[in-house]
Amino acid sequence: MSRVTLESLSYDKAADEYDAYHGGLERGRKAAEDLSPHLLPGPVLDIGLGTALVDVGLRDLGHPVLGVDIAPEMVSRAHDRLGDRVALGDATALPFASASLPNIVMVHVLHVVDDMERVLTEVARVLQPGGRLVTVHGVPVAEPDDMVGAEAPLNVLKPEVPDTPERLAESAERCGLRVVKEAAAAPYEITLTPNQYADSIAGRVWSYLKDVDDATWQRLVEPVVADLRALPDPDRERQQTWRVPLSVLSHR
Repeated sequence: MSRVTLESLSYDKAADEYDAYHGGLERGRKAAEDLSPHLLPGPVLDIGLGTALVDVGLRDLGHPVLGVDIAPEMVSRAHDRLGDRVALGDATALPFASASLPNIVMVHVLHVVDDMERVLTEVARVLQPGGRLVTVHGVPVAEPDDMVGAEAPLNVLKPEVPDTPERLAESAERCGLRVVKEAAAAPYEITLTPNQYADSIAGRVWSYLKDVDDATWQRLVEPVVADLRALPDPDRERQQTWRVPLSVLSHR
């Protein structure tokens, strides 16, 4: 039910930096606090759990957590935090029986899957009738600062995401799910230096950079990396505030 692919291995490359660039356990706990009020009693499956940052927070709030991810190194790090409650698994072929779970969460995952409706159909298969999918999705938007300005030329490389609130609602209806609540997740903060941000871009940590060709990299990406490193005090931390949608869906 799980598979190691070139795609999954590409996410492995980001495993070492994942915590730092995703706000660490503190941000994970804040995300868990956003998700928790919408969950039903019983186990929670996190699809695309990464290194289990959010799941540690859910566990600490009293939720029995399970998790799957397609990237072996991500799963290895999640295992260090949650033990055997995590496994290598594909969002389009979940290793769970039909109608077996009351809750599924997905945090910043739906925009990177190849076929969102196929994933939502699989979510509907695994959820119990009336079960909940709680997802943080869409494009996170940062409040303007000097790093956001320096990185702006890369916006042309970012694909149009399938998981805007409107598109998610339309796809969910076709897959046996319905939106019961739309909200904004609590704003979260990331502390990062320009040099760290430049390192994350140069290292292709962000999914939209994975397949950039060499010519585009030299023409567009390398100047942005250089501009970030050229900002005043490039080793001084900046505190960025980000906002993102949250939707709660129910299995019909």
